[in-house]
Amino acid sequence: MARIRRVLLAVATLFAPALAQQSTQVLLSSDRNINMPQWQSDWRKLTPDAPTAWSIRKYVLHGGKQEGVDVILLDNGKLIISICPTRGMGILWAKLGDVRLGWDSPIKEIVHPRNMNLQMRGGLGWLEGFNELVVRCGLENTGQPGTDKFINNLGDEAAMELTVHGKIANIPASEVEVIVEKQPPYRLRVRGRVDERMFFGPKLELWTEVSTEVGSDTLRISDTLTNRGASEQEFQILYHCNFGRPMLEEGSTFLAAVERIVPFNANAAKGITSYDQYAGPKAGFIEQVYWMYPLADSDGKSMAMLQNKAKDRAVSITFSPKELPYLTLWKNTTAEEEGYVTGIEPGSGFTANRRVERKAGRVPKLAGGATRQFTLDFGIHVGSEAVRRAAARVREIQGSRKPLLEESPPKMQ
Repeated sequence: MARIRRVLLAVATLFAPALAQQSTQVLLSSDRNINMPQWQSDWRKLTPDAPTAWSIRKYVLHGGKQEGVDVILLDNGKLIISICPTRGMGILWAKLGDVRLGWDSPIKEIVHPRNMNLQMRGGLGWLEGFNELVVRCGLENTGQPGTDKFINNLGDEAAMELTVHGKIANIPASEVEVIVEKQPPYRLRVRGRVDERMFFGPKLELWTEVSTEVGSDTLRISDTLTNRGASEQEFQILYHCNFGRPMLEEGSTFLAAVERIVPFNANAAKGITSYDQYAGPKAGFIEQVYWMYPLADSDGKSMAMLQNKAKDRAVSITFSPKELPYLTLWKNTTAEEEGYVTGIEPGSGFTANRRVERKAGRVPKLAGGATRQFTLDFGIHVGSEAVRRAAARVREIQGSRKPLLEESPPKMQ
């Protein structure tokens, strides 16, 4: 017993310095029955030596379909990020000075999942709450609604109706905590656990993290997906990153380092030669979707970006094709009132129904107890020189490899 105590003391001593360099506050925990509806902290309490004043605040929304929704506002002193634990730890919007990342959805409230019906309109009910900057799609499926096969609890093949983009964005987080590093560069982290579990079904656990350094103009998403079941489990994940004004306008352009570009359907095929160009808002525009195969640099990173017409404002997403091997571009330049928006969407697959993705070999599996990690870095580029450097980085990854534009959509069954 004395030996065990000595070992425990040695372990505690080993990790004590690291723990002393960070502060952790649990805001929500189903395991420990904790809920802090209102909470806030700032640099004065935790990092008085930090060069920039920062703050983090949690509050609850009221009224209409957003009654009871939790929001966490992370302000690093330069960049403000709005995170919603109630909606799968999605990012509602971000703001850097006069540059806003997000879009003007027709959905004005932050809809609580209890007010959602994912089955409505033939499986398109997900769209009744869609207004985030970053919304995760998955984890059982990420694509179009429709019928797929599965093995039921009797071991028989059965049919199931999938809803668009899956469930994870409409599952409230079970655990939420804020972690503040007390040493430079003073990284601020908001972590949450979202579970997609079912008896005789998936047992997938997603630990999400949104973080930023004090005074920086970047944010990072770091996610860890674990199969808590004993058997192998299919999974899909896609990061639906959505941008409207001021990044999106007539004359905005999309850049990405890619090997091949495929139109999703005949309507997208009509615009394949101008896939990277954006028009102004137009009533009646029918969405266009392009599937892309990203290229990576020597460090295994790829990059996609959206820049405005003047090329003095841009947003970029850096990710690993090893983790997220596919990239979807969604163009929806319809009337402002209908939702003028574009989506840049790294994922484990594309946005077809899961049965199509499976046949194409784009539905990965996770062994029992195994994990996968996904990291996305978002940069906000202000000023012509900053935008030029970001665009040069994309072209550097692309190199001399010219992307192949396919004129016809793939055959899907």
